[in-house]
Amino acid sequence: MPTNLYGPFDNFDLNSSHVVPALMRKFHDAKVAGVNEVTVWGTGTPRREFLHVDDLADACVFLMNCYEGPQHINVGSGEDLSIRELSEMIRTIVHPSSHIVFDVSKPDGTPRKLLDVGRLHQLGWRHRIDLAEGIASTYEWFVTNRSAQTPAEDREIDGAVRVMKRVNSLTTARL
Repeated sequence: MPTNLYGPFDNFDLNSSHVVPALMRKFHDAKVAGVNEVTVWGTGTPRREFLHVDDLADACVFLMNCYEGPQHINVGSGEDLSIRELSEMIRTIVHPSSHIVFDVSKPDGTPRKLLDVGRLHQLGWRHRIDLAEGIASTYEWFVTNRSAQTPAEDREIDGAVRVMKRVNSLTTARL
């Protein structure tokens, strides 16, 4: 069971994306429009765990090669941060001169989502891509490949397809 994923080929549509690509898109759109204020839903206090899709692909290959047990294995970084911290990190990467405004009239959601990845760590796997590094490379990919696309084009890339492409490329690269 994976945690919240992000990375290249993500869905950056503001109406249907998850928090990392949505924030990335909000900061990018503000930067392009010359706007220095970005609104983030909620108080910023909920905590979330994130994993780059390349790390998920690597974990899948690792588990296919090293695990045959019947127990469920959680795949994640085992680290979380607040939405405020995430927003500040994305701001620093995408639009450093912007100011974050939290819209406390919007919902926060679940206070904390963090997987127990103890079994995976005991097997010897750990994520390799630091969150800030992963966000920077994802933003670079976004600017190069997706920033001019429409929301309908954004939705064409489905999360499962994205992960399977990465698993396939990593599997092929290791052969």
